[in-house]
Amino acid sequence: MLDHVGIKVSDFIRSRDFYTASLGALGIKLLAEFEYEGVTSAGYGNDRGPTFWLGTGKMLRAGDTHVAFKAPSRSAVEAFYTVALAAGGRDNGPPGLRPHYHPDYYAAFVLDPDGNNIEAVYVGPAGGKP
Repeated sequence: MLDHVGIKVSDFIRSRDFYTASLGALGIKLLAEFEYEGVTSAGYGNDRGPTFWLGTGKMLRAGDTHVAFKAPSRSAVEAFYTVALAAGGRDNGPPGLRPHYHPDYYAAFVLDPDGNNIEAVYVGPAGGKP
């Protein structure tokens, strides 16, 4: 349904480093980085191309964004959380089941350097395929 999602950041280098480390734990890579008409951008994704973008520019209100990234396993959710905290993120919900969403909804939440709520989620049984 979505082609890509973009968020504005207040400190491009700090945010780029945070997302490169945190999303790397989910197998998501920095694929593009450029400046155009005074806006610096970075695109993250996989072999299908970038689908998540950071950019400089005027932020409407810091911390209003929530983005959830699909993880390949519960252990990847845990790795994301650990790496994201080490990269400067702040805890917003440790890895665990969130059965109010789905009985097998396993997620972790971290606030990025601008206070945006970033989630890694795996929906499926422990050790199994969703």
